[in-house]
Amino acid sequence: MSDLGVGFRYLLKGQRWVARHGKQYGFGLLPGLITLVLYAAALVASALWGEDAVAWATPFADDWSSPWLGLFRGFLTAVLFALALLLAVVTFTAVTLLIGQPFYENLSEKVDRDVSPDGHAPESGLPLWRELWISARDSLRIVVRAALWGVLLFACGFIPVVGQTAVPVIGFFVTGFFLTEELTAVALQRRGVELRTRLGLLRSRKTLVWGFGTPLAVAFLVPFVAVFLMPGAVAGATLMARDLLGEEIREDGAEGDGAVTTPPQPPSGSSSPAR
Repeated sequence: MSDLGVGFRYLLKGQRWVARHGKQYGFGLLPGLITLVLYAAALVASALWGEDAVAWATPFADDWSSPWLGLFRGFLTAVLFALALLLAVVTFTAVTLLIGQPFYENLSEKVDRDVSPDGHAPESGLPLWRELWISARDSLRIVVRAALWGVLLFACGFIPVVGQTAVPVIGFFVTGFFLTEELTAVALQRRGVELRTRLGLLRSRKTLVWGFGTPLAVAFLVPFVAVFLMPGAVAGATLMARDLLGEEIREDGAEGDGAVTTPPQPPSGSSSPAR
């Protein structure tokens, strides 16, 4: 269970790192702000024209008497907006990372150089278009996985008592896992670690992942918080990626005590393969 605390400390270390590197923090805010504007516009459009869309999709109800017509279409409009909001929460990190690929790659590399004993940061050697393609492809796969979990948890939510207590808690842990995958992917893709191997690494240290991702998932529920936490989350995820791969971390780069730590080596078979 100590890995829970370790994961949470990586989240805090990432926020402290960007706090000490104001320029990197400023650049790291831009993708989140762009994504926020796009999503806000989409949600406003959903709220303004959702009722018209529902009316267009349900012509069979045109002749229903009051109040059933209003109740039926009002319910569907609320469901439509709720689904749009859920989709926005699930995909916000993936879209932000895709839009901000150059920004976050640069930030992650600087974290690697800062905490590496030899000042070295792994590089993918791939052109930008190839990195964007891989990021978009893998993000889509993760969003599909997260959506399947969302459908399952939504169905379980109708179970009396369990659906109102255990299911929301499980939902935060599931969301935290997928958030962590998206964030660590910035550093792990640069090392040539494929999606399947990344998932294997994260599953081998679930409590570490939950300690990092679950508090972040809870924080992301607060409006606008995701934008301001994203740069530090990428920095912290880079530190955690080094831990998962057993790479040394020069602690004065992250904390200020000058020590060098060697995280536990990853399980056999979890080493990063070359692309």
